[in-house]
Amino acid sequence: MRLKKFNIDYGKLIFKSFSDVSRIRILNILANRKDASISDLEIILNFTQTKTSRHIYYLKNSGLLNSENKDQFIFYSLREEALDIIDQIFEFLDKDEQLKKDLEAYDIMYSNRELSRNKIELKTWKQ
Repeated sequence: MRLKKFNIDYGKLIFKSFSDVSRIRILNILANRKDASISDLEIILNFTQTKTSRHIYYLKNSGLLNSENKDQFIFYSLREEALDIIDQIFEFLDKDEQLKKDLEAYDIMYSNRELSRNKIELKTWKQ
């Protein structure tokens, strides 16, 4: 479901979310890589758990994030209604070096996670 009626109150929430560099970096990862846990974001952004949680809490209360429990982790993603405007904003920020580095770190971390998962599955399959 895409945002059908963009009003000033919803716009205010989105623009306030973009008023902090930490939240911009989190939104960039979620917009480009679909989901992440707090522990993923801590590692990628080099933030403390407290700082990461505070910004996630703000974004979730702004109505921009969904959350989904997977095992012992909670994964966050952007709400579908907000994707259009957030994608448009990031079109203007796509050359930013810090945002590119964050996505590269996510990709490396995700790749390492997949390698580990495959090793574990292969090990249990051989036994």
